[in-house]
Amino acid sequence: MDSLDLIRAFREVAVQGNFSRAATRLGISKATASKYVAELETRFGVRLLNRSTRSVSLTDAGQLLLERSAPMLEMVELTQAELAERASAPRGRLRIAAPYAMGSSGELPTLLAEFMGFYPEVQVSLHLSNHVDLAEDGIDVELRFGPVENENLIVRKLLQVPMVVCASPVYWKKHGKPTHPTQLAQHDALTLIRESMHPVWRFEDKGKSIDVRVNSRMEATEGGPLVEVAMHGFGVIYVPALAVQPQIDHGELVPVLQKYARQDMWVSAAYLQRRHNSAALRALLDYLQDRAKSRGRFKGEVPPGTVPDPAAAAKTA
Repeated sequence: MDSLDLIRAFREVAVQGNFSRAATRLGISKATASKYVAELETRFGVRLLNRSTRSVSLTDAGQLLLERSAPMLEMVELTQAELAERASAPRGRLRIAAPYAMGSSGELPTLLAEFMGFYPEVQVSLHLSNHVDLAEDGIDVELRFGPVENENLIVRKLLQVPMVVCASPVYWKKHGKPTHPTQLAQHDALTLIRESMHPVWRFEDKGKSIDVRVNSRMEATEGGPLVEVAMHGFGVIYVPALAVQPQIDHGELVPVLQKYARQDMWVSAAYLQRRHNSAALRALLDYLQDRAKSRGRFKGEVPPGTVPDPAAAAKTA
């Protein structure tokens, strides 16, 4: 039997001064009420009540427990009420993790600001990191880009993100534009360090995967520096379209091989438990999914195959 239930039974007997009346108020039998108090006395190793055939009275130890248990039970009941509220209404603190690039883009902070506007009793802690252990770091939900391979996580896909291969006009003029992904093996690639020492870029052709091992001219932990180096004409990048859309729009980078870009890259929300999630977490997941559906995409993204070609745009302008 839970210690709290035993203490509640003891307090009721002490207040009523009688096992029968206490049992009636608790909705249990007199024998069960007596058993509960006796078990509590056994656990503490001290007598709590003086018993007679007609009534009971508190011992010194019983008086101490009666006084000390009141604020404890009040705190437990208050906590239970607050937990029940958090299960039914969005409130409390949400710990969210996201990659550095996603947090610095401006779009995620804007979405979180809008979410907090809808749910004023929810507080947010945003952890920007490319490597997170949800359980160890105490994270409620992690926003991820790309396939999620951890089978222990629950994954909700939010938004498909098109990929784009691009380089500067100067680079393409010097090295020539590839017409098939396998030709990228002869180009200078700018890659992420987490893509390993021998990076492989994946493409698709009529539903079949094409893996191309590329030669990395430069690698970095983040995509931002690689975009800058690509703009200076020193290599090819393969990144989410949203990361380079402004540079494409201004003609600083030129996309190629769009019909071969992989279609399995998503922004997803990953979390540990399917059951007993807080109302705040459920509200955030629903909010992000609704925003993705209502827009068709997050701001700055373009559907697959629609990345504009600056040269073609110039001809029609």
